[in-house]
Order: sequence, then structure tokens, then C-alpha cells
Amino acid sequence: MNVIETYIEKCRAIANVVEAQQAQIQEAATLFAQTILTGRMVHLFGSGHSRIMVEEMWPRYGSFPGFNPIVELSLTYHNNVVGANGQRQAMFLENVPGLANRILRNFDISPADTALIISSSGCNIAPIEMAELLQLQGVKVVSIITKAHAAGSTSKRADGKKLGDFSDIILDTGAPLGDAMVHIDGLETPVSPGSTVGGVMLVNCIKAEVARLLTMAGKPPKVLSSGALVGNDKAVTLFESAYDEHAHRLSKLYAKLGYPSYVSGE
Repeated sequence: MNVIETYIEKCRAIANVVEAQQAQIQEAATLFAQTILTGRMVHLFGSGHSRIMVEEMWPRYGSFPGFNPIVELSLTYHNNVVGANGQRQAMFLENVPGLANRILRNFDISPADTALIISSSGCNIAPIEMAELLQLQGVKVVSIITKAHAAGSTSKRADGKKLGDFSDIILDTGAPLGDAMVHIDGLETPVSPGSTVGGVMLVNCIKAEVARLLTMAGKPPKVLSSGALVGNDKAVTLFESAYDEHAHRLSKLYAKLGYPSYVSGE
């Protein structure tokens, strides 16, 4: 096989790993659907390139409200690579203890909420602490990791705990240790990672099952859809109503946050 065929073949193997996790995917989707049906939100978090799965879940075509994408630019802004807002700083910050607590201070978390935390290695401090703190508040946590990579990596936490230690359900991207999947003659290190492929498949499998469950419960989701599919007027209505629903759900995370005031009605 040439290197292109090699990568495609390895992606097929990843698809097989995802398919073998249908029971866990359905379990995660059931938790998320229950949260959404109560009017609450599923919190999404990932540092580094795990942000890709957060934004894949919501908002984009084929997705719907009910999810709270927690995207910290200090942890996920890679465009400059070096200089101000560079990759070195982002990789440093995702291993600063206490940052997850500062992020969550912005939200009024409820045990009715659920969470999806993504970290291929499962070893960086920010996503681990995010899962730990959410569990302490009674939130069920689903994690997406790369099991082979997590098993072969060392946690950045002093106690050695990893994301899987604070997860109620663990899903595996199916990628290998080190993530990169293609070896090239004459090149010492492999290229072309696979965790994003598996991660995107997992979140969209979850999304599809959540949509089915919501529809079966009589609360079909407002799905962001292309005008080419549903017509321009319908597409505008879906987008506007979905964004409004997101705002209504999000308002519950702020209404009674922290110290009471006359504005919060307390």
C-alpha cells in the first residue's frame, strides 16, 4: 500500500473500534438526552486540538441546542504558533492546576447537567480537573480519550490520576499510542494522527442517538440545516430558533450564579 492507502486503512480500523462501542455510545446519549429534556445543558470541554470535537458537537450544520461548548482561547488558539498567543503558552496553561476551577466559576452547575470531556492522552491537568470538579458537583461525565495513548502516557498531575479516573463512561478514539498513524521510509517519526477521526465519529454517533431520543420523547431538536436542503426561509427559522433556545438554556447557567444580588432576585 502507498501512504495514502495506509492512512485510509487505519481509519477503517478506527471505524471498527467506534462501532464496537455502540452500547457505551447509547449510554452516553441517554444521559445527554435526559439533561436536554430537563432544559439543562451538556457541558463540552477540551484543551488543545480537542476543541475540534467540542465545535463539531455544536454549533454546526446537523447539530442542535442543548450543549454548552466551553472553548477557552488561551488553551485552544493555535493560529499564531509562536509569539503572543502561541502554542507554547497554550500547552503550558493546560497543565496549570486550578485553571479548570476558574473556568467553572462562570457557570451555575446542576446535578441535572452532564458533561463530555475530550483529551486524547487523558493526561493534561485542565481536562482532568474539569472532569473531577464536575463529578464533585454530581454531574455525570463522559470522556473521549485514546486508550492506547492514555495507557502509555504519564499524567501531569502529581497524584498520577488521568481523565479516565473521573469518568462515568469512557469512549476510545481507536488511535494508536502517539496518535500519528503513518510510517514513511527514511522518516524517523510517524505522521497523520487518527484521534480526531475517531473523536469526530464518536461525537456524531452520540449526536444522532440524542436526536433520536429527543424526537421519541416528543421534543424533536431544532437542527441547524442548509437552505439547500430545507429552503432558505426554513433554514433561517431553524437557525434563529436554535440560537434562541441556546440562549434560553444558557441563561439558566448565569441567573443564580455566585453571590446573590437584587438582579438575581435573591
